[in-house]
Amino acid sequence: MTHDHDHHHHHGHDHDHSDVPSDPALRVKALETLLTRKGLVDQAALDVYIDTYETKIGPRNGAHVVAKAWSDPAYLKALREDATAAIASLGYTGRQGEHMVIVENTPETHNLVVCTLCSCYPWSVLGLPPVWYKSDSYRARAVLDPRGVLAEFDLALPEAKKIAVWDSTAEIRYLVIPERPAGTEGWSEAELAELVTRDSMIGTGIATQPSARSPA
Repeated sequence: MTHDHDHHHHHGHDHDHSDVPSDPALRVKALETLLTRKGLVDQAALDVYIDTYETKIGPRNGAHVVAKAWSDPAYLKALREDATAAIASLGYTGRQGEHMVIVENTPETHNLVVCTLCSCYPWSVLGLPPVWYKSDSYRARAVLDPRGVLAEFDLALPEAKKIAVWDSTAEIRYLVIPERPAGTEGWSEAELAELVTRDSMIGTGIATQPSARSPA
């Protein structure tokens, strides 16, 4: 009997999402194993490298998307209508054809993204997922007690503000568009992008306030 060993990968949520980001993640993983095994790199140096990829390089793509959404009403409209296409127009595309959807923070509502069943994450705009995003604790509690989770990220929201929790799937990845900080009128896209943190695009943070940095 022949085994069609591939067919079980195609049914909705029962495939292993850890294999979704075929290239970069696995390459990083393989490289990591190889380098540490050969003793060429110590784990601490590698952690710094991965942190750079996680928090600095990867999320700059998303920051560019957000800054453009803040400063270009036509682009924001395009994101609302078809975020996948609007994001692809900047050169950032998912590898598996997943759809991107934006959710916008407003004075009334804060959005938080989680993937309860696995660790689906918008690779093309945010790079590598942070370790906590994949943790059972975050995945369970973001749904049950989002306010408590946000408090642990030092994000205290006013009681009156609603929190909407979005559950990513293999098919849909969410990108939070944080509120544009006050006092940034007339800033360039590049300056605005500096305020956009990775956590603000997941919803566990908000954009950096201008007072916290000096304009370029």
